[in-house]
Amino acid sequence: MINADMRLIVEAAKLTFVATVRPDGSPNLSPKGSARVYDDEHIAFMNIASPQTIANLTADPRIEMNAVDVLRRRGYRFTGTATLHGQGTPVYEWLRSWLLDLNGPGYPAHEAVLVHVDQARPITSPAYAYGDANETALIAEWSAKYQVVQSEEEEV
Repeated sequence: MINADMRLIVEAAKLTFVATVRPDGSPNLSPKGSARVYDDEHIAFMNIASPQTIANLTADPRIEMNAVDVLRRRGYRFTGTATLHGQGTPVYEWLRSWLLDLNGPGYPAHEAVLVHVDQARPITSPAYAYGDANETALIAEWSAKYQVVQSEEEEV
């Protein structure tokens, strides 16, 4: 289900938006900087400071995640169901290790959220549909607009 291009986008997105359902049926949208592809069927993120998201998922595990690479002007919408995983579980320890390597010791990591992806749909900028966009040109254009300096690892 989760292919190499989807992995690329999730890693490049840096910030993924997660939608859950509140008890009154209204949507809750929360940004996540810890989203990572766990395996071919799952995306995980850490509960760092998201009590409302966790409360919503405890009551209703339905979730949607949007990961968009702002330089490529495209991304994916992942729909699925979430389960919570605490300290000592493989997904928690894997994600916590990455998070602490990134942010240093003492960084909060309450529980891992593991999302089983049931559906993945592309999100594209109108530039692809109406502008005959070239991805390499878009990356250069939007890097300049955002004043982004890419490392050699991130270059296309």
